[in-house]
Amino acid sequence: MTSEAPHPDTLELAADLRAALGSLVRSLRDSDELPQNQAAVLGLLVRDERSCTVAELAALQRVRHQSMARTVALMTEAGLVVQQPHPTDGRKLLVTATGAGRTALLDQRARREHRIATAIESRLDPAERERLRAAVDLLRRLG
Repeated sequence: MTSEAPHPDTLELAADLRAALGSLVRSLRDSDELPQNQAAVLGLLVRDERSCTVAELAALQRVRHQSMARTVALMTEAGLVVQQPHPTDGRKLLVTATGAGRTALLDQRARREHRIATAIESRLDPAERERLRAAVDLLRRLG
């Protein structure tokens, strides 16, 4: 089964969207206190309120086990996560977000949202805000 290539105009729109979103995300990271890899791990643990092994986290983040083990070690030292014995496999440890880890992640998200809200209010008029609201719905459909 073959599919037709997207129309050149659609490819240009996709490139413009990728660049704009990338620029926005990079500008928000400037004020982040958590390194991106740690925020991503906390996001996984907090979003689904679950615990994972280092191997599971590495697979979910598509990084090497050794890299994830180092990230988890740093996060454990910082009190963002705890490691506890796996209930059915004594060779494994489960990584769980702590209250401090959850707070750090939620605070970082709140700071980002505040920066976005401030930019929306200061740079967009009411009609543009409504267009942006509609665009957010469209972006959700693309995801």
